[in-house]
Amino acid sequence: MSRWAHRRDVPRGADYDQRWARKAARGESIHGEADLVASLVRPGGSVLDAGCGTGRVAIELARRGYEVVGVDADRTMLDHARNKAPELSWLHGDLASIVVAGETGERRCFDAAIAAGNVMIFLEPGTEAAVVANLAAHLRPGGALVAGFQLSDGYLQLHIFDALAERHGLTLESRWATWEGAAYAGGDYAVSVHRKLTAG
Repeated sequence: MSRWAHRRDVPRGADYDQRWARKAARGESIHGEADLVASLVRPGGSVLDAGCGTGRVAIELARRGYEVVGVDADRTMLDHARNKAPELSWLHGDLASIVVAGETGERRCFDAAIAAGNVMIFLEPGTEAAVVANLAAHLRPGGALVAGFQLSDGYLQLHIFDALAERHGLTLESRWATWEGAAYAGGDYAVSVHRKLTAG
């Protein structure tokens, strides 16, 4: 079972969205993730929102003209995303094993896969390698895996994440301390872009 499923101290569904609504009401930017993806992917490109939650990032990317598929293992979060944007594609599944199919049934490849909201450290322990492998398999050559997560003892560490990415054909391209592009200098949060340079 994922670490997220074990958490009972975090809001879900509409309650989860209230955090972002309050930030927006204060005039704070709540779309740093979408801004970053938009800087990496051509307009009209495709994005897999891995661990999409209530759909905040996916819905904003769709609003900007991107083709988006959201995947999450939490039905409560996913149902809320569907209620907000029923026209988008929302899939329930495990990031370690789900296959997002294209129109003819084959695995679909995206211009980017984004894992925001600490997705990588909320996975079921021991599945991190399988998740990175599966996300890499859903990227076209030239596609980018974009992931941001907290760096804490007992959770996935950057050097492990980088090694997993490299094992599956992804090369570290950029790293920041925030989604807004602040320089990374070894802090407790990192946003990484790994690029898939070859097919396979």
